[in-house]
Amino acid sequence: MPKARSKAPARAGATSAAKPAKRSAKRGIAKSAAVRAAVRPKRQRPIELYFWPTSNGLKISIMLEECGLPYELKPVNINRGEQFDPHFLAISPNNRIPAIVDPDGPGGKPVSIFESGAILQYLGRKTGKFYPRNERARIEVDEWLFWQVGGLGPMAGQAHHFRGDAPEQIPYAIARYTDEVNRLYGVMNKRLAERDFLAGKYSIADIACWGWSRNWKRQGQNIDDFPNLKAWFERVRARPAVDRGAKVGAYLREATYQIGQDPVAMKVLFGQRARG
Repeated sequence: MPKARSKAPARAGATSAAKPAKRSAKRGIAKSAAVRAAVRPKRQRPIELYFWPTSNGLKISIMLEECGLPYELKPVNINRGEQFDPHFLAISPNNRIPAIVDPDGPGGKPVSIFESGAILQYLGRKTGKFYPRNERARIEVDEWLFWQVGGLGPMAGQAHHFRGDAPEQIPYAIARYTDEVNRLYGVMNKRLAERDFLAGKYSIADIACWGWSRNWKRQGQNIDDFPNLKAWFERVRARPAVDRGAKVGAYLREATYQIGQDPVAMKVLFGQRARG
């Protein structure tokens, strides 16, 4: 009589088939988790903002607020010479604020940037905001950005100095820089006659210019003489991010503070020559 067929092999086969199925399921779960991790946005580490509440400093706090980027304020008291600290000079060799350190720079590696115009361009490229990718549109933004960093800022700064900070009143210098700021305001007023913003759409050029034009009284100007500029100024100021950015570091400056009445600040800020 033939022997009864053993069922053991069948049971063994069933067991062997079940194990790969379980391993496959585990691999599927692991793969799904990996896909979710890859899709999940990486948390942006805070950008370090080396800052003092000046017109140039506020350009960057406003831009960071507009872009929604996290940042950590690193005050640099320029009235007490903190801009000459070796750590800061390694970031900003021109010993001027603002400067930034982005821990998530190109290639995921940290990068430091000084000069407000360069910082605005970098943040615009990084986020794709307020700095167009289209080359023709970008040229237009760059024109007005460099118009500010090479013209409006330096001339308004000289007007601030000779009108309020200089130890002696020099009529020629006061007239020279007050008139030049007036001319520049006229250029901007004409530009804004048929557009809401300097380069058509709101951009880093507007952010750069707004920080300086907010001090029109100190520059000896009457903003009512420039109605298009005034309407633009209010249009930009109405943006929530501009309001937030303009208030950054307000606690660092006393409301009644005058540089011209501070001999330490006068020595630190003015009359500097090359250092070894």
